[in-house]
Amino acid sequence: MSELFSPEILMSIMVAAMGGATVILLAALGELVTERAGIWNMGVEGTMLVGCLIAYLVMAETGSPMLAATAAIGAGIIAGGIIGFMTVSLRVDHFVTGLGFNLLASGLTLFWFRSFVGGGKPPSYSTIDTLPIPVLSDIPVIGPILFNQHLLTYIALLCVPVIALFLRRTTFGLETRAAGENPQFLEAKGLSVSVRQYAALLFGSALTGLGGAFLMLAFADQFRPDISGGRGWLAIVAVIAGNWKPVRTMAAVLIFAILDSLAVHAQGVGVDVPYQFFLMLPYVASIGLLILIRSRSGQPAKLGVPYLRH
Repeated sequence: MSELFSPEILMSIMVAAMGGATVILLAALGELVTERAGIWNMGVEGTMLVGCLIAYLVMAETGSPMLAATAAIGAGIIAGGIIGFMTVSLRVDHFVTGLGFNLLASGLTLFWFRSFVGGGKPPSYSTIDTLPIPVLSDIPVIGPILFNQHLLTYIALLCVPVIALFLRRTTFGLETRAAGENPQFLEAKGLSVSVRQYAALLFGSALTGLGGAFLMLAFADQFRPDISGGRGWLAIVAVIAGNWKPVRTMAAVLIFAILDSLAVHAQGVGVDVPYQFFLMLPYVASIGLLILIRSRSGQPAKLGVPYLRH
């Protein structure tokens, strides 16, 4: 066990955790905006899975990470549109819609992948490299952790203050929050509640699709069924554990990512503890965080409540 906590291994755990957190953080920030608008998008896992497959297909065919990421964003927007049509337009129960979409995405991605492979060997590609920031990446300890990461990691971290400012300081951000807190106020001002909810859902799903693309481009050279591995669910938990605030949501994501990185390194070092113990740590932590914040929830008042115009 002592080898796991040597300075070199601890540094490796933190560096890997920052990269791993990017996938969940992008999805969590997107889900935060969506839930602030009053929509429980339980289809995050399925949206991320679709983003993974589309990114893989485009990357395998073109070799362009930019095109793969763009296509995954587009796939996320389409997924968000489907969920939005069900929840906003048809007012179907949010949980039922999300769970149904996850099952649909799991089956469709497997079908598309097998159709693409056609019984042959799945094509692979080289994963993208990190983008160290000159000078800053040479700072001891924090340099490799924060400034020797992938481009999308920097973008995800920058999204935290940007989304916080958007929700608190911009007109459309405040209107988005009003859609989740008091939609009658928007209607009284002659503003469309559904437009704000659709916009939030499409934006959130785009970020989730981008998170799926990053998972494929940075960590996997081949697609496999259900490769998202529950990260979409952790994103939802992170939003709740973060009390629907961007900075706290990021903190929750980092906790999950560090524990996940610890599990991977524990297997590599050969710790005399069943590896399943370490694998369950992020999910145990998610339950613990939900228990801790149960009495101070900042959940939007109308979250998950279909809005009926008067």
